[in-house]
Amino acid sequence: MNQTKYIFVTGGVTSSLGKGIIAASLAKLLQARGYRTTIQKFDPYINVDPGTLNPYEHGECYVTDDGAETDLDLGHYERFLNVPTSQANNVTTGRVYLSVIEKERRGEFLGKTVQVVPHITNEIKERMQLLGNSGNFDIVITEIGGTVGDIESLPYIESVRQLLWELGEENAIVIHLTLIPYLAAAGELKTKPTQHSVKTLMESGIQADILVCRTEHELSDELRQKLALFCNVKREAVIQSIDASTIYDVPNLMLEEGLDKVALKKLNLPEKSSPDLKQWNEFLYKLKNPKHTVNIGLVGKYVELQDSYKSILEAFIHAGAANETKVNIVSVHSEYIDRNNVAEKIGGFDGILVAPGFGERGIEGKIETVRYVRENNIPFFGICLGMQMAVIEYARTVLGLEDANSTEMNSQTNHPVIDLMEEQKTITDKGGTMRLGSWKCNLEKDSLVYQIYGKSQIEERHRHRFEFNGQYKEQLEKAGLKTSGINPETGLVEIIEIENHPFFIGVQYHPEYKSTVANPHPIFVGFVKAAVQHKTVSV
Repeated sequence: MNQTKYIFVTGGVTSSLGKGIIAASLAKLLQARGYRTTIQKFDPYINVDPGTLNPYEHGECYVTDDGAETDLDLGHYERFLNVPTSQANNVTTGRVYLSVIEKERRGEFLGKTVQVVPHITNEIKERMQLLGNSGNFDIVITEIGGTVGDIESLPYIESVRQLLWELGEENAIVIHLTLIPYLAAAGELKTKPTQHSVKTLMESGIQADILVCRTEHELSDELRQKLALFCNVKREAVIQSIDASTIYDVPNLMLEEGLDKVALKKLNLPEKSSPDLKQWNEFLYKLKNPKHTVNIGLVGKYVELQDSYKSILEAFIHAGAANETKVNIVSVHSEYIDRNNVAEKIGGFDGILVAPGFGERGIEGKIETVRYVRENNIPFFGICLGMQMAVIEYARTVLGLEDANSTEMNSQTNHPVIDLMEEQKTITDKGGTMRLGSWKCNLEKDSLVYQIYGKSQIEERHRHRFEFNGQYKEQLEKAGLKTSGINPETGLVEIIEIENHPFFIGVQYHPEYKSTVANPHPIFVGFVKAAVQHKTVSV
C-alpha cells in the first residue's frame, strides 16, 4: 500500500483568516485530480466537543453521520468535497486530555510520570494518523486551530514537528496561512507580521513549506520574492489568497496560483490529470448569473452572529444556484416579534425559515411567525425547534389547546405537544446527550416531502432532546396537520406538513448539514422554488 501523505495547515498573525476554506479548496483540487483526500481539524480548546458551546462563542455546532458534535469547519469540508466526515475528523484538546487521563487511571502508562511530552503529543500524533492509517485516503490535510504562538496550540505544533521528522521528507509538508496587512496611510502592503509569524513557527522547530498570504491587494513579484527570501520558502511556494466575492471562488483562485501543483511537487506525487472542476464551475456560473431574486426571512435568536446558522446560509446558496435564483437572507430576531408587529416584521418576505435553537428566549415570536405565515400562505420551512414551534402553534390556534407548549419552555403545561423522550428524562449532563447523528425516516407516499425527495426512505442528521409527543398525533392529524415522516425504529414524528398551502414543512432533523455544492438539499431546493413562485404570484 502506498504511504498516506500529510499536509498540515497552520495559521499566523491573526485568527479567522480562513484556514478551513484554504484546506477545503486544496482538498477539492487534489480530489479533482483523482486523489482520495480528507481533512481533519484539531481545535485547541478544552471543551470535549463544541456541543456545549454557545453559538455566539463558536458559531454553529456541526453534526456528522456518526453523531459527533464538531467544529463548523467540517461543514465546509463536506460542502466542498461531498464526502461525509466523522468523529475522527475533529479532535479537541479536551478530548485528547480526557483520553490520556483515562489511560492513566487504567494504569496503561505503567507508573510513569504522565507529561505533555511524550504522552499528550503521542495521543495527538496517533489521532492525526487515524484517518491516514485507515487505507481510505491518499492525502490527509490537517488544520491546526488557533494561531502560531498561542499557548494552547503548542502541543499540536510540537506533535506536527515530531511527525514531520518521523514521516520523513516528501511524506508531510506544512502550509502556513498568514496575513499581509495593507497600511492605508503608507499605501503599501507589509510583510513584517508574516516574517515574525514564520519565525515563531521556526522557533518551534517547523519550517513552512508553502506560504498562503491573505491579502486585500495583489502581491507584486517584488513582494513575493522578499517573502520567499526572508521566510525561507521557494518563490513558487508564495501563494496569494486575495479576498473573493464567495468562498466557492477560492478553489479556482488556488488553482490559478498553483497551490495544488506546489503541494504535489513537495510530496513527490504526480500531477495526474488537470483538475476536473466542470460541475463546480457550472454551480458557480448559476450562482453568479441568477434569473430570479427572492427574499427569505430567517427567524431565529442567534441572528447577530452569521456563523450561528452557517450551514443554513450555505444550503440556501446551493439551493439558490440550483434554482438559478439569488437568495437574499434577512435575519429577523424572534425576540422582537409579537402579534402587533408580526405583519410589519415578516409580511414582505417570499418565504420564512424558522431556525433551530434551544431555550425559551424568543419562543413566542417564533410561534407568532408560524401563525402569520400559515394563515397568509407564505412558504414556510421549520427546522428542529422551528418544526416544534409549528406544532405548538397548530395545537394552540387550530385545536384550541391554548396553553399547548414544549416542556422545554414550560414543564407544567397541560398540553405538552413537544416533550422529552422517556430515556432523556433521567439525564442531567449536557454533553452528547441528545438524539444525534444519522437516523432513518419513512415518508408518506402522498406527501409533499415524498415528491421533494423522490423516495420513500431517507436518512438525515439530528441534534435535539425534545420530540413531537405521539399522544397528540391523532388529534393534530384530524385537525389537518399531516405527519408525513416517521422514524421506523422509534415511531417518532420527523416531518409535519399542511396540505393546501404553497409550502409548509417542518422537520425535526437538520437538513442543512447534508447540503453540498454537488448535492444541494432537496427541501431547500423545493423551498426556494416555492418562494420564487410565491413572489411571481404576489407580483
